[in-house]
Amino acid sequence: MYRLIPNIEMKAYPIQEYPCKIKAAACIMHMIMNNLNHIVAQFPHELVTYGGNGQVFSNWAQFWIIMNYLSRMDNDQTLAMYSGHPQGLFPSSPAAPRLVITNGMVIPNHSTPADYDRMFAMGVSMYGQMTAGSYCYIGPQGIVHGTTITVINAGRKYLKSDDLRGKVFITSGLGGMSGAQGKAAVIAGCVGVIAEIDESALNKRHKQGWISEKTSSLDELVTLIKYYKEKRQAVSIGYLGHIVDVWEKMVQVYRLEGICLPDLGSDQTSCHVPFNGGYYPCDMSVAEAQKLMHSDHRRFKQLVQKSLVRHVEAINELSAAGMYFWDYGNAFLLEASNAGADVMKEDAISSNDFRYPSYVQHIMGDIFSLGFGPFRWVCASGEESDLAMTDTIAADVIINLLKEKGISNKVREQYEDNLKWVQEAGQHQLVVGSQARILYSNQRGRVAIAIAFNKAIRQGRISGPVILSRDHHDVSGTDSPYRETSNVYDGSAFCAGEYHKNPSPSEPRRCKFV
Repeated sequence: MYRLIPNIEMKAYPIQEYPCKIKAAACIMHMIMNNLNHIVAQFPHELVTYGGNGQVFSNWAQFWIIMNYLSRMDNDQTLAMYSGHPQGLFPSSPAAPRLVITNGMVIPNHSTPADYDRMFAMGVSMYGQMTAGSYCYIGPQGIVHGTTITVINAGRKYLKSDDLRGKVFITSGLGGMSGAQGKAAVIAGCVGVIAEIDESALNKRHKQGWISEKTSSLDELVTLIKYYKEKRQAVSIGYLGHIVDVWEKMVQVYRLEGICLPDLGSDQTSCHVPFNGGYYPCDMSVAEAQKLMHSDHRRFKQLVQKSLVRHVEAINELSAAGMYFWDYGNAFLLEASNAGADVMKEDAISSNDFRYPSYVQHIMGDIFSLGFGPFRWVCASGEESDLAMTDTIAADVIINLLKEKGISNKVREQYEDNLKWVQEAGQHQLVVGSQARILYSNQRGRVAIAIAFNKAIRQGRISGPVILSRDHHDVSGTDSPYRETSNVYDGSAFCAGEYHKNPSPSEPRRCKFV
């Protein structure tokens, strides 16, 4: 349905420019159009915001229908959505949500990957990822923050240090959300090395300023790593090539010189769709891999799995030499296991009992247990000055929270990390699309910041509404046995019970997006 693509610039317009009866509907339009902005979305014409398949809607006809519903919505109506399909505008009440969304809900006996692929192709179901199909994506800033916090806390846990200068973090992916890794490495203060096989994606991040150096030579890469490691200078180095080649080069250096260059390692390829472009085989170009994927998919899958085995073999050797590796929730360990790679514990008791932890298990889980999780906001006016004001307000709130008595050292660390983040956010040029910000806070901080925003709007210090949201990293936000619930070993990691804690309490609290 490309013929139905709107002939307008797709972006988050100031909410007063939307033809709506109520501000809540205009805010929803603002968020939808930001998700489809060409500088934000991964495949905007296909309505994919990020993650390779995270769609806003199934087709462009739905965009027009939904915008029509929103333009007519009143304060006593609720729009129900399923996988991009508008179910209708229903009578409700001013206290009810204006929007209720579900995506990818399928009858269990018909929920195999093959079933999903068929339903997705038919346009009757879709994977909205976490913030694509919920209209809450804020560009790569969210994952910049999440990766920054993950790397900082990995340093604390594994390296016993708050100072990551001279420490090397190796990972892969510079496409959609993974494109944030270079910026995150610099903010965290380490030497970040990110492999990317798609030259256009690497060049995009380099032009954006999120990659400091780039090279396609493994020997030059080693030279750069050693140089910045010795200087203890924060830098992001993009390597044009396959991540397996990088890991195997690190093994070669270790065997020849006895030096394990990487201190920390992870992976952000789209391994949740490894055989549909999320992970390419090594030893071939992108064009060759794409051609093979379409001409001989079975052979393509075999080569992907062989590459995953090599990937893990190199990581295992470096981990034995002292590197700390974690799964970044992209199903890397799951797909490596399916490929026959050596990723299971010797005494594994379940299919998610891997030798390497999920970042939720060993790193972020410690933070979530303190009640900290993503607190996002979008300035619906579209004004940079409003975002700058909210940054100042949020920083002032955190400073006051730090003055309270009885704060534990762990909570203080999180407040201080996020204070530094929000104070420096403007200079890091994190905004892509809407005027948005993210930080992590606990319930005490969220309430205090939200009240401070309301007060500033009443006083005219902020010129328009501020849209508050969250994401899947929030406490009890998601059921995912290889990520959010990966450290649950009583069998319930595979049950869909956690997500109820998001919508069920939100409705009576007058949340507008559920």
